[in-house]
Amino acid sequence: MKHSNYVYRCTFVAAIGGLLFGYDTAVIAGAIGFIQQKYQLSPGMMGWIASCALIGCVIGAAAGGVMSDWIGRKKVLIISGILFAVSSLGIILPLNLYYFVFFRLIGGLGIGIASMVVSMYISEIAPAAIRGRLISINQLGIVTGILMIFFVNAYIASLNNELWTIDIGWRYMFGSGIIPSVIFIFLLLFVPESPRWLAQKSRWNEAAVVLNKLNKPDEAARELEAIKISVEGETGSFSDLWKPSLRIVTFIGIALAFFSQITGINAIMYYAPEIFKATGDGVKSALLQTIVIGVVNIGATIVAILYVDKLGRKLMLMIGSAGMAIFLALIGAFFYMDMTRGYWVMLSILGYICFFGISLGPLTFVVVAEIFPTRVRAKAISIAILTLWLTTFVVSLVFPAFLKLLGGVYTFWLFTGFSALSFLFIWKMIPETKGKTLEEIESTLIKF
Repeated sequence: MKHSNYVYRCTFVAAIGGLLFGYDTAVIAGAIGFIQQKYQLSPGMMGWIASCALIGCVIGAAAGGVMSDWIGRKKVLIISGILFAVSSLGIILPLNLYYFVFFRLIGGLGIGIASMVVSMYISEIAPAAIRGRLISINQLGIVTGILMIFFVNAYIASLNNELWTIDIGWRYMFGSGIIPSVIFIFLLLFVPESPRWLAQKSRWNEAAVVLNKLNKPDEAARELEAIKISVEGETGSFSDLWKPSLRIVTFIGIALAFFSQITGINAIMYYAPEIFKATGDGVKSALLQTIVIGVVNIGATIVAILYVDKLGRKLMLMIGSAGMAIFLALIGAFFYMDMTRGYWVMLSILGYICFFGISLGPLTFVVVAEIFPTRVRAKAISIAILTLWLTTFVVSLVFPAFLKLLGGVYTFWLFTGFSALSFLFIWKMIPETKGKTLEEIESTLIKF
C-alpha cells in the first residue's frame, strides 16, 4: 500500500510511548529489594513504594481523554514523554523517600496518559486493512519495555558491588528511563496530528493533508467524507457514554479492560520471581525464568500482530481466553498436587503468557480504540483505561494476600474462573471489527 512505510514509521514512534509504559511499570521489580535494604521498609511501606505509581496511572488515564480532546493527541503524547523524563531525573536526586514517591507519581501520570492515548492515536492514523496490526504494535512496545528494563536493571546491578547498588545504583535503574523519554519526545516532533482530531476541530485542510500521507489518494478522499459525517456536531461529553445509543458499547469497552487484568496477568508479571522462588528453584533461577517470560510475551505479541487482521479480533480473543483458562487451571492443579518443583509450573505460566499475548494483551487496546465514535473516543478510552488501571491496582494489592491465605491452588483457580467468564463475554458481546474503517464500525454499532 502506498504510504504504508510512513504509517509504520508514525506507529513505531507512537509505540515508544508503549515502551516507556512497560519500562516504567516494570523498573520497580528490579529496584524494590535494594530500596528495602537501604531504608529498612516495613511490608506495608514496601507495598506503597511498589504501587504508588499506579495512583498516578489512574489520574493520568482519567485526565488523558479530556486533554487529548482539548489540545490534540500528539501534544498529549509529548506531555507524557516529558512526565517520564521528569520522573526519571527526579529519582536520581539523593533526596528522601517522600521525593521518591512524588516523582513515581509523576511517572505514573505519564504511564496513565500514554496507556490511553497511544492506542487511540494509532487507531486514528491507521488504514482499516492494517489497523489491528498497527495498534498491536503498541503492546509490542509495552512488552519490549518490560524486557528491556529487566536487562538494564541486571546490568546496573553488575557495575559495582551490592553495597553500591543498595546505596545509589537503584536510582540509576529509574534514571535510565531518561534516554527513551528524550528519544520519544524528539521523534514525536516529526509525526502528524491525528486527522480525526483535526477534523473534529474543523481543520479540514490539515486533516486532508495528513490522510493523503497515510492512504492512497482515493481512499483518503473517501475517508475524509466519512469523517465529516462522523464528527458533525459538538464533541461528546462523558454523559453521552451512558445514553442508549452508546451504553452497550461503553459497557463492552469497560468490561474488556476489566477482564484483561482480572485474569491475572499483572499478578504473574509483578510477582513472577516470588512465584518461582516458591516452587523451590532459587532466586537466580527465578530471575532467569522471569526474563524467559518477557521473551515469550514478545513472541506471542508478534504472532498477534501478524494474524489480527487475518483471523480477526473476536476469534483470537476467544482462543486466547480459553487457553488462559486451561493453563491457569493447570497451575492451580500443580499447586494442589504439590508438583510445584521442577518446570511444570514454569511451562504452564509460559502457556498462559502465550495465550494472553495473542489475545487480551494487545487486542484489548485494539478493540477499545476501534469501537467508539470520534466525538467521544478520547473520553470513552479514558474510562476504559481508568478501569484497567483500577483493576490492576486491586489485583496487585490483593494477590500477595490471596497467595498467602488461600495458597496457589485457589488463587489460580479464581483467575481460571475469571478467564472462563471472559471467554463467555467475548463470545456473546464482542463485535468483529476486522477490515472496517472507524466510521463503518461506528455506523454498525451506534444507533443514533
